[in-house]
Amino acid sequence: MNTSMFPLLLAEHKGSFWFAEAGSTFAEETDFLFMAILWISTFFFVVVVGAMVVFAIKYRRRPGYQGDSTALHNNALEITWTVIPTLIVCWIFARGVQGYMDMVTPPSETIDINVTARKWSWSFQYPNGAESNELHLPVNKPVRLLMRSDDVLHCFFVPAFRTKADVVPGRVTTLWFQPILEGEFPLYCAEYCGDDHSIMRAKVVVHNQKSYEDELVKLNKAPDAPVAHGQQLYLRRGCKGCHSIEDGKVLIGPSFAGSWGKDVKDSISGATVKFDEQYVQESIENPQAKMRAEFAKAAQMPSYKGRFKPKEMAAITAFLKALEDGKITPEEESALPPPETPAPTGDGAAKTN
Repeated sequence: MNTSMFPLLLAEHKGSFWFAEAGSTFAEETDFLFMAILWISTFFFVVVVGAMVVFAIKYRRRPGYQGDSTALHNNALEITWTVIPTLIVCWIFARGVQGYMDMVTPPSETIDINVTARKWSWSFQYPNGAESNELHLPVNKPVRLLMRSDDVLHCFFVPAFRTKADVVPGRVTTLWFQPILEGEFPLYCAEYCGDDHSIMRAKVVVHNQKSYEDELVKLNKAPDAPVAHGQQLYLRRGCKGCHSIEDGKVLIGPSFAGSWGKDVKDSISGATVKFDEQYVQESIENPQAKMRAEFAKAAQMPSYKGRFKPKEMAAITAFLKALEDGKITPEEESALPPPETPAPTGDGAAKTN
């Protein structure tokens, strides 16, 4: 149906009382059907309630009036108020099915992006292997999200795109849409997923094609400085959802600020261990191996075994070391590792041996 003949039923392009701005191709149909149902419901509400008020006044009990208890019947009226609502409901159902089928049937060519939801952050991986905590998209290109959960049930919801889908543990949920506006749009988790559900928010950034390609190249390049690289991993891999880097601030797990080199008491064995390279690696690969008593009843961290390459593990370690005094200085963040000494070759190698 050509919706251009119903200008009053359509939400404004830049948003309205009911909707955020229309940021995807789904918005027009979704907004139109919502407003159509709203106006149909409003019309019949006014007609029915208005008739009730009129009849209550017109046929109210009056002194000396004797009512007739005989039930009256009007076939034409019965048919009218049965057929018309039935036709309206059938039309709403047909339009709803049409919109739903559009939303669950992606085009043959899409940009596929992997999405990982975990308490309480989002992670996005692009076709070139780049990762980010913000979702970057090209304008006017169909995008398909392949969504997984690391822990509990989450829900991907971008109001401007009129898209929402549950992210279920143990399953891959797919969702597609086509952005039509450049800009930034909020992303929420719309399924209660634990204590800090309300902070599980992210940003969707829609670029023009060149800006999108440049952004992917930028995201795919890890910083040369180990501390900066570790901080990047802390932000992108979900660490920041549970571990603060502010001294004394506890989210779900312990704060990283001032932790390096400290003695940690394991609540399971009672032994005291040092927060060092070995402890960090074990905590990442097997988080429940050693647990502090004050965090034993907190939401448990999933294993990240196999998710960090050796260079990334070294960067995380460097980042935590830099937080030993509770803060990272610009010098620490930009410090480059010493250059590798090339292995001796030829005669030099023979003499070394």
